[in-house]
Amino acid sequence: YFNDTATTEIYTLSLHDALPISPADIIFTEHERIEVIPMSEKITVVALGHRALGTTLPEQKIATKKAAKAVADLVEAGNRVVISHSNGPQVGMIHTAMNEFGKTHPDYTFAPMSVCSAMSQGYIGYDLQTAIRAELISRGIYKPVATILTQVVIDPYDDAFAEPEKIIGRVLTEEEAETEESKGNFVTKLADGTYKRILAAPKPQKIVELETIRTLVDAGQVVIAAGGGGIPVMEQGIDLHGASAIIEKDLSSGLLAQELNADTLLILTSVEKVSLNLGQDNEEYLNTISVDDAKKYMADNQFAPGSMLPKFEAGISFIEKGDNRRTIITDIAHAKDGYFEKTGTARKSTRLNSSHITISYAVFCLKKK
Repeated sequence: YFNDTATTEIYTLSLHDALPISPADIIFTEHERIEVIPMSEKITVVALGHRALGTTLPEQKIATKKAAKAVADLVEAGNRVVISHSNGPQVGMIHTAMNEFGKTHPDYTFAPMSVCSAMSQGYIGYDLQTAIRAELISRGIYKPVATILTQVVIDPYDDAFAEPEKIIGRVLTEEEAETEESKGNFVTKLADGTYKRILAAPKPQKIVELETIRTLVDAGQVVIAAGGGGIPVMEQGIDLHGASAIIEKDLSSGLLAQELNADTLLILTSVEKVSLNLGQDNEEYLNTISVDDAKKYMADNQFAPGSMLPKFEAGISFIEKGDNRRTIITDIAHAKDGYFEKTGTARKSTRLNSSHITISYAVFCLKKK
């Protein structure tokens, strides 16, 4: 036994933690036996929203255990699973901490956004892969889990750089805000009169570590990748340089699903069902609609930018660029029911060129035509 003084948790170590294990090498009792789940050709990319991860260190520890159950359900159903995730609260916390440290220690430089993003991928990935590993073993499943630090290339001429929208970091005084602007950074004034940095949210163009992710998925591992939309980088010759930006994580999840030729993009958000006229007397839950209808609703501003809108953009793009695909949007509590489409009136088509989006287990179904 040992005590982790940072978390006041007590752990038990065994040979299972110290040595590589394989079902062929170890004899278990019936209660302990580990099962190797047959490898499936089906690939599901799960996009975890910030509600699925919590905000503080203790909240994240608890939240990742809940997320692990949803992931384990998919693995148990025979899926190859890749997980992407939000990092909003976490990267903001890291950015604030690193820059406050730099402010009080002049010998240290401030941490650039790309470094903060990389740190958040490691920090969140650590909790996720630990929780998923434990949940799988508790179900008698042996399946390696890996976190990949993922760089995502962005276009330096993306229109998003002209209209930054992601508020980040610590509160600034007016003088500090002016200093940031003199460096070429964008700053916004908040309702309470204070200031904060504001960053662009460019679209993802290319996933640098795609082949690494694909190799692990093909080997049957559970992979955590493209966390927070990916570490934003720009290509300059053979070099990759970190960018001061925050990539929209839903669009990166969609790109990841597309490049892996996944069957399902499962977006887990804060609401059980998506609706039109949200919060109004005529609020209406969506069932089955066409891609054309979805695009019309988007044009009618039914979905909020930076919230539900990028989920639709990602889902539609994923569907239109492949065959026999689907996107499911629901909350984490209904992930399993949503995946299996157990309720509602929608039915999965057997046509090879038919794909759809399912939103919640009430089944919102979006088809190509």
